[in-house]
Amino acid sequence: MNFFVTGTDTCVGKTLISCALLHGFAGQGFSVVGMKPVACDDADFSEDVRALLAASNVLASRGQINPYSFERAVAPHLAAKFVGVRISLERILQSYSELETQADVVVVEGAGGFRVPLNESQDSADLARQLKLPVILVVGMRLGCLNHALLTADAITRCGLKLAGWVANCVEGEMSMLNENIEALTERIKGPLLGVVPHYQTVPDAGVVAACLDLSLLKH
Repeated sequence: MNFFVTGTDTCVGKTLISCALLHGFAGQGFSVVGMKPVACDDADFSEDVRALLAASNVLASRGQINPYSFERAVAPHLAAKFVGVRISLERILQSYSELETQADVVVVEGAGGFRVPLNESQDSADLARQLKLPVILVVGMRLGCLNHALLTADAITRCGLKLAGWVANCVEGEMSMLNENIEALTERIKGPLLGVVPHYQTVPDAGVVAACLDLSLLKH
């Protein structure tokens, strides 16, 4: 019942969808916890981590939920290098294994896109592969998303990982031929469309977004 959430890019709604998944599973009676292995927006207390904590119903330490937190909003390997830190997948895996014993569902949110570097030789795809988790892909629906989504979906399957499903998140107020773009992705992505999240003027409550997702499509 654990998942790795990735996106076609940064700022496509990975945290929102991760929190919605947590709300949805919690509503089914499961104990849930979110994990953000690497956050690059606030070294003190990342907004993404705050959101995941609020959506979780299992009390876990911040060190478990967020092993690495950096102030600079840049790629993880650069944010880490700036402060003289090397991101270790082993440390992340240890935190994940601890969370796995505390909750029925662990939702791990990746940083940036699927292939964003984490250190000098490993990237987010390597982390997902070592976690051995099915992947949920968040597609930010905007011009250019077809290529980004299909390349990412292909990268996930080439890594030997299961694409558990994908979410169409309408990050723009109006996208030309939105329905046709969603149909094109549905025909080509080998994983179920879990839901379409409409555009909101302000960040919506994750519980509201959870209602847009069909968790019954997440087969194990």
